[in-house]
Amino acid sequence: MKINVNLKSMGKRRGAIKPVVYEIPGHPGTVRELIYAVTRVGVEEYNQRMDSPELLCYLTSEEIDDKAQAGKISFGVNYGEKKADMAKAQENAVQCFEDGIYRIFLDGEPLEALDERIQITEESTFTFVRLTMLAGRMW
Repeated sequence: MKINVNLKSMGKRRGAIKPVVYEIPGHPGTVRELIYAVTRVGVEEYNQRMDSPELLCYLTSEEIDDKAQAGKISFGVNYGEKKADMAKAQENAVQCFEDGIYRIFLDGEPLEALDERIQITEESTFTFVRLTMLAGRMW
């Protein structure tokens, strides 16, 4: 099934959110199933990049500026040789949702619980928002 996901480009302040289409397996009926499916796609893409690295990496001046705003200029290459473990990644994604590290919105409406039933259509749009903890003293 194809789903629409809003992604924010790191470092960009204006026009940073762009719609991306993901091809996920099956038809998720709950938030937990959605998280598993989206995580599966991410892990498969990551492991595939590990198997076929680019021969020549370069950054344009626009990419350098964007990465500088995000706080780290890099080629985005993982120099480790360890592939991501699917089961661990999926459990981590579920735990992060439960802990409030990120929120999921379906057509602008927040999804609150892992076992919440969802109805997905071709026009549905998901937005994943990673929440940032503010630094400061508690006392």
